[in-house]
Amino acid sequence: MTAPLQLTDGGTLYERIGPEALSALVTRFYERVAVDPDLSPIFPADLTATAEKQLAFLTGFLGGPPLYHRTYGPPRLRARHLPHAITPTRGWAWLACMDAALHDTPQIGAAEARELYAALSRVAAHMVNTPDDDGGAGVEPGQLFSID
Repeated sequence: MTAPLQLTDGGTLYERIGPEALSALVTRFYERVAVDPDLSPIFPADLTATAEKQLAFLTGFLGGPPLYHRTYGPPRLRARHLPHAITPTRGWAWLACMDAALHDTPQIGAAEARELYAALSRVAAHMVNTPDDDGGAGVEPGQLFSID
């Protein structure tokens, strides 16, 4: 889940989006997370360090410099998130915040926004580690969250 996205004719997704637009996206994303009723309980009140880590991760994930690796080591996203109850509801809420932030970041083109959203959908699905309060009734193991 931490390998950079593939290079295309236009360069890496990081090159196509650019560091300024990526920073704007992360800022808009965390403005939404801070007020989301499903997400805010599992995030710190001050999201400054969290946003910095997210920007560092996304930079490398999208094919830019490996900032997160240099500072924090391998991302090990799932392991780092295991202490938090990441339910399917929270996975969808996270994606909704990202989708809204992508739409509100005009510096990111539509094609790049779709590509990034698709990649982050896979990451969000991978992060889910806890069933919703309904106990996942009718859900098979390994199917806590589906992006299909």
